[in-house]
Amino acid sequence: MKRGLFLSFEGGEGSGKSLQARGLADALTERGRDVVLTREPGGTAAGERIRDILLHAREIPLSPEAQVLLFSSARAQLVREVIHPALEAGKIVIADRFFDSTVVYQGHAHGVSLQAIREVTALAVGTLVPDRTFLLDLPVEVGLARSGWAAEARWDRFEADATDFHVRVRDAYLRLAAAEPRRFVVIAADRDEAVIAKDIRREVDALLGAPA
Repeated sequence: MKRGLFLSFEGGEGSGKSLQARGLADALTERGRDVVLTREPGGTAAGERIRDILLHAREIPLSPEAQVLLFSSARAQLVREVIHPALEAGKIVIADRFFDSTVVYQGHAHGVSLQAIREVTALAVGTLVPDRTFLLDLPVEVGLARSGWAAEARWDRFEADATDFHVRVRDAYLRLAAAEPRRFVVIAADRDEAVIAKDIRREVDALLGAPA
């Protein structure tokens, strides 16, 4: 059986990546494709427990290094329990974040050794790399306004960091995309949602050999 297709979505706060990932999954399913939509951290019973610790437990301070290990633990389980079996069955896997998020957030933005992250990631995912990564890019101030970060004073561990943190995140994502132009597709996310979705689906149709 032909291996499936692995797509990941990345982006900063308010980029709309989760919305676009769900929309793509729905569109492909409607066209008869077998699709698995998952998210990070999460996607498995163990991963959802880890997600709760990472994103919502204000009472549990975590160092960036601890974050790397927890994200990678959830990722290892997701790869073995969900992603690999789905790809081997010829399905399309759509991931709302994958290892690039750890490289960007904990590595470039929080200063954890990139070599250490690479080594932990290799243990977690082996040689698995998305076939395409859609980076939804938009100005930081637009993304934060969309997410309600400033108005709601959100306590989410990552959205509650200072604005300059999000600037580092955006810059790091764009550097990753420039370094791997065959894998990354940079999508201007400060446009109408339907226009963005059309651009993404055109790229996916080309990968699948389907008419746009």
